[in-house]
Amino acid sequence: MFEQAQDKALESAKSRALRILGSRQMSAEDMKNRLTSKGETEENATEAVKWLERIGAIDDVAYAASICSHYSGKGYGLTRVKDELFKRGIPRGLWDDAICSIEQEESESSALAYLEKKLRGSTDKDDLRKATGALCRRGYSYEQARRAVSEYLESGEK
Repeated sequence: MFEQAQDKALESAKSRALRILGSRQMSAEDMKNRLTSKGETEENATEAVKWLERIGAIDDVAYAASICSHYSGKGYGLTRVKDELFKRGIPRGLWDDAICSIEQEESESSALAYLEKKLRGSTDKDDLRKATGALCRRGYSYEQARRAVSEYLESGEK
């Protein structure tokens, strides 16, 4: 009788996990936290996540790559991408491979494109300072932001 109740609770956790996963992709850690917050036991949540990984419904490697691709495509820097990976519960061991997909060159061209859009030809020192700060808040290092501003200024002189 007890075993039957456990099986039923596990099936309930699996069904809930599938409903949650239907709305958006998520990491194993996110799913486990979401299930426990919805009232599932820690054990059933863990088993449901393992089951989802076995059937391929949750894949942290692919999810990490999609996060990196999405945020770098929106023009965010490496720091912001790492923040998103952390926020979404991707294990740190998977970060390096996912981040390798973001090319340094692509990152710098995104920063330059952001500056061109934001500054619209302006070379005012206050505007440049604000744009540098904006790049840093978008996840670029100060050095990357400075290089992008230098490139922006050089491209305007041509």
